[in-house]
Amino acid sequence: MSTYLDHAATSPMRSEAQDALLTELGRVGNPSSQHRAGQRARRRLEEAREELAAALGAHPGEVIFTSGGSEADSIAILGSLAARLERPRSLISAVEHPAVQEARGRGAEVLAVNSRGVVEDTTWEAADEKVAVISVVRVNNETGVIHPLDGLIAASSRTGAWSHSDAVQALGHVPLDFHATGLDLMSVSAHKIGGPVGIGALVVRRGVTPAPIGLGGGQEGRIRSGTLPVALAASFAAAATAAVAGLEAESERLVALRDGIRETASACGGRINGENCAPHVVSATFPGIRAQDLLFLLDAEDIHASAGSACRAGVYRPSEVLLAMGAPEDEAMSTVRFSLGHTSGRGDVDRLREVLPVAVERARAAG
Repeated sequence: MSTYLDHAATSPMRSEAQDALLTELGRVGNPSSQHRAGQRARRRLEEAREELAAALGAHPGEVIFTSGGSEADSIAILGSLAARLERPRSLISAVEHPAVQEARGRGAEVLAVNSRGVVEDTTWEAADEKVAVISVVRVNNETGVIHPLDGLIAASSRTGAWSHSDAVQALGHVPLDFHATGLDLMSVSAHKIGGPVGIGALVVRRGVTPAPIGLGGGQEGRIRSGTLPVALAASFAAAATAAVAGLEAESERLVALRDGIRETASACGGRINGENCAPHVVSATFPGIRAQDLLFLLDAEDIHASAGSACRAGVYRPSEVLLAMGAPEDEAMSTVRFSLGHTSGRGDVDRLREVLPVAVERARAAG
């Protein structure tokens, strides 16, 4: 049986999500159609929206379904700029998900982070009344660092900029209440929490209206177009409900497993990256080892981990997140991410403890 330690890339579907998906796949009807089949599909879609909103601490009318976290991020950044032409600036942290990082090519300015992976208090002074949107990831997808949002909210309040956070890795792992955060925009995704691939959501505070970045019928609040996948929405909602239920107990369980992985990595000469991290992510640097070599050796033993973000089209290069945190390029190339989820157990940690020392030794010899 394989040892799956790459939940931050995608997590196996939960039984609740599978049941909801299979039930709704048999339903016919476009939720935008006026006939009874369409009305039934619309009713089920809105039930899913209500269920997801409850899991997120949001109002149902604030939930905009998207194709995933990347599209939600894109709408948040590009849609905010397009809606606020009098504010031509946008600010993003240096440790964002690629869907936000790529906004640098559209003129986004980068807020530097310290060695802990968070924006310093004084850095927020870069925000002014010309900024349309500021984006800071809630939980970093590579290191698991939990970024405080107080500086973001304060800067947005001071300048009138809209505040956005990519909360894809936060949902189901740390407490997440949209209204309590004070955010204007928040991105989430289904397949990181045991839901299906192909659906996410952008939560948009009432009174905030990003411009659409695609063409079509404007089915989702005139912000996002496309025929809505009712089955995926229902499955996403079921996964979110399950993920936030008993969150405290699940976090304690994952912390115990995470700490076991940290101890194993440290015993093999690895250095753990980041402080104040979410329960499910371990980023470990093994100096003198190519991460790809180590991952190959682990995969040969049916242990699945990654070298960081899985959203770079299969191209491996030094982690921009670790470089932004001050790591040298060779260490950024020597870093492996182990990530946990709802199917993880003590057996996974025990198996890694058995295999990792030999794999590290062999990878070091290969280097």
